[in-house]
Amino acid sequence: VPQHVWRINLDTPEEAQQNLSFGAADRWWEQTDLTRLILASNKLQSLSEDVQLLPALTLLDVHDNQLTSLPSALGQLENLQKLDVSHNKLRSLPEELLQLPRLRSLLVQHNELSQLPEGLGQLLSLEELDVSNNQLTAIPTSFALLENVVRLNLACNQLKELPADLSAMKSLRQLDCTKNYLETVPPKLATMASLEQLYLRKNKLRSLPEFPSCKLLKELHAGENQIEMLNAENLKQLSSLCVLELRDNKIKAVPEEITVLQKLERLDLANNDIMTWGLFLFLKKGTQELLKYLRSKIQDDGPGPNEEPPVTAMTLPSQSKVNIHAITTLKLLEYSDKQAAEIPEAVFDAVGANPVATVNFSKNQLREIPPRLVELKDSVCDVSLGFNKISSISSELCLLQKLTHLDLRNNVLTALPEEMEALKRLHTINLAFNRFKVFPSVLYHLPALETILLSNNQVGSIDPVQLKGMDKLGTLDLQNNDLLQVPPELGNCENLRSLLLEGNPFRTPRAAVLAKGTAAVLEYLRSRIPS
Repeated sequence: VPQHVWRINLDTPEEAQQNLSFGAADRWWEQTDLTRLILASNKLQSLSEDVQLLPALTLLDVHDNQLTSLPSALGQLENLQKLDVSHNKLRSLPEELLQLPRLRSLLVQHNELSQLPEGLGQLLSLEELDVSNNQLTAIPTSFALLENVVRLNLACNQLKELPADLSAMKSLRQLDCTKNYLETVPPKLATMASLEQLYLRKNKLRSLPEFPSCKLLKELHAGENQIEMLNAENLKQLSSLCVLELRDNKIKAVPEEITVLQKLERLDLANNDIMTWGLFLFLKKGTQELLKYLRSKIQDDGPGPNEEPPVTAMTLPSQSKVNIHAITTLKLLEYSDKQAAEIPEAVFDAVGANPVATVNFSKNQLREIPPRLVELKDSVCDVSLGFNKISSISSELCLLQKLTHLDLRNNVLTALPEEMEALKRLHTINLAFNRFKVFPSVLYHLPALETILLSNNQVGSIDPVQLKGMDKLGTLDLQNNDLLQVPPELGNCENLRSLLLEGNPFRTPRAAVLAKGTAAVLEYLRSRIPS
């Protein structure tokens, strides 16, 4: 980390020495100390003790580096509220960390910790604690003092037991103990009245714990254990339960008392040893529940070595090229997150005569708009092509005249064709993270546009007169572009409810004005229009 980062509160910035024309009001660096420092996703192997020179920090984010230790000087950041040191190579946490009175969020997941400081319970303001994906074999008993923690993640460690003292964490709503070596859960945990979500998947439990006081428990995930039977009395207590996930256990029978769970929406008992299963529950709840039950009975034998998996309403998108069920019931054509260079013909063939309203081809390696998209022009209104490598928009897209939403974020676009003027119904377009150097002029001629998202490009200017003509435009996001000035006439665009300009190199409006929100920015700009 460059030394001047640590000294940013102390040293005079170079700009001040080079340019003496700054007025007192423009010297923003004199007005506030640094409060947020984000050094994530670098290759840092150590942090300097000079971090103590930034006492006003409320956020320090150093996740995804190569840190093996943390400086003891962290203990002097008494205003720190969030510390993210996840995804590093830490083997221990400094005791000084326990001196942070305002720390609300501590994220240390994905490190090499084999133990936690015994005094961690001193962090009385803590609301979120994530120690997942480490090598912990025990939890400090001082956790009992963490009465404000709402979310606690202990997943993917080597815990063989949980301390009964956890029951004193009276604000805890979410507890994740997935993938440990737990054989039992302390009975005292059943007294945690605030608990809403409990994850116990991938452990060694032989029975489902009792939860007499957990009246708010909405989700209980206990799949991939060795549970053999369900205690009817235990189930009856869980009056708020919506999700009960018990797949991949050794359950032989389901007690009828499960029908008492009136709020239950999802019951997963796949891959158990249930030999007979009465239809009483599903007949009570009606056709939809009965269909769900029948679907769950479809044997998933898996395809042979050279076979495609059968495409059914139950086939997951990851298993099959096309989810027919999604096309017919949701009017959704999805082929996303496949890293595909082109969309297979079979995907479009599967549509048949079905109307498709939504297309999601995001997160692939597409270099052009799929030509067969035009086949859906009579029904499609929402198209997602984000996170691809598209460099230009073809005429096919301009024929989708029912289009209302178009997502092209994270591509390599530099321009939009004038033919897009035909998209008269388009009201949302996302062009963030592309390579636009100029504001696409065709957008000025789309009368229905309500939202333009154009952040993280290289746009250098905008035309306020043409923008004023866009009566319906309510959101304009131009953050992180190359705007050297904001035209005062933009203040006349009084329909704008959200104007986002942060991260541009212009000098006015200053950050203090931007922070007041859109109405204040527009008023400020209007005040600067030459009379």
